Amino acid sequence: MFVGADCAWKLRKAVRLPFVDFTTPQARKAAALREFELNHAWSPSLYRRVAAVTQEPDGPALDGPGPVIDHVVCMAPIAPGDFLIEQARDETLTPATLDELGDLVAAMHHALARSDAEVRLQPIVEGNVETALKAGLPAARVTAWHDAITARLAELTPWLARRAQDGFIRRCHGDLHLRNLCRHQGRLMAFDALEFREDMATIDLGYDLAFLLMDLDLRVGRPAANRVLNRYLARTGDIGLLPGLAVFLSMRALVRAHVSANSGEPHAAYLDYAEAVLQPRPAIALGIGGLPGSGKSTLARSVAPSLGAAPGAVILRSDEIRKRQHGLAPEQNLGPEGYTEAATHQVMERLFADMRSALAAGHSVIADTSFANPGHRTQAARAAGQAPFLGVWLQAPLGVLEARITARHGDASDATLSVLHKFAAHDPGHGAWIALDATDPAASARLATMVRNALSSC
Repeated sequence: MFVGADCAWKLRKAVRLPFVDFTTPQARKAAALREFELNHAWSPSLYRRVAAVTQEPDGPALDGPGPVIDHVVCMAPIAPGDFLIEQARDETLTPATLDELGDLVAAMHHALARSDAEVRLQPIVEGNVETALKAGLPAARVTAWHDAITARLAELTPWLARRAQDGFIRRCHGDLHLRNLCRHQGRLMAFDALEFREDMATIDLGYDLAFLLMDLDLRVGRPAANRVLNRYLARTGDIGLLPGLAVFLSMRALVRAHVSANSGEPHAAYLDYAEAVLQPRPAIALGIGGLPGSGKSTLARSVAPSLGAAPGAVILRSDEIRKRQHGLAPEQNLGPEGYTEAATHQVMERLFADMRSALAAGHSVIADTSFANPGHRTQAARAAGQAPFLGVWLQAPLGVLEARITARHGDASDATLSVLHKFAAHDPGHGAWIALDATDPAASARLATMVRNALSSC
């Protein structure tokens, strides 16, 4: 990459790797054109054109009259601080940016056409094992990983077939991690999509997302990965990706392990991760209820990263489900038509169905809704099935709840003071559920202890 004041030029090296051959000018030209085609659609302000490098009497030039010797992709330059990898290193990725990131990936995936191509993950596994061994990763561990991932893929064969039938196989970005994300002209953008192998990029949407989740988990921390996963699920409703998520995360981690090893960068953490995420973790279901303003979502986000399989528990928030069912972003206001008894019934049916699906996939779940209707508490416990279930009721003085709702902005909840007062007039209390003080700074730690006790008693 050559970076100037107003342009950056990407020139491919003449290399041959197990998965790509760029040794001829024709191959490099085809890759440059395909890169521009893919990325200009997502990031038009970043990708400007493909230019020929020509040999002129005074030396190489762009699009000159002389013979063509190569091709470059011309891009807008990006300030170093605008790369998400740099923000991760500087610890400046905010919750708002993480939500925006989940929105970006959801929008990218939504825009993709479904593919009827046959997706075969085992050849990808074999190719990565070969590359990992050549990169010097421990042979015994790579072989053990190969055997474990092969067994898991065999178990997932029916699920993968259903995902294909349901339209979740698409020509994706394929290389979606923090190095390939930036902010340009005020917008988050993905760039440098995988252009040289259609079979490696025509994949399940969950496999595309998993690269980003794995990268966030290791570089930024599990809370960041958990937040992006839950934002993506809130926008797409694709709970169906969860059965394969551990396998997808593991495969992506092994890729980063051998790429890092070949680059002389630290790689042990990636191999450790590839192994660890395949180990089953006990799943638990939580129900977090309370009046508007009691902090249900704040508590859910604080405990979700520590629960169960990577990257933590799935948060099923009724406010987000309601907005999605009406085609709105979580923060958009929804009118009275979205709060009818029939609409609420549909929301809760979706929430309980998603609880069952996530738990069946081995992931912990947090149901985040008012639970003012005692019948919903019973339904949540039933949806948990054989998994441990813990119901928590947050309570606080009315004045505290009023102050929180007055100060709230940019939230999925449409609750106003009048809604709060209506709920408060018929406050069902904690009943058989555990009461937690919503003003207690240690509420999250207390809940974490309850979860550990619930799991240890199983």
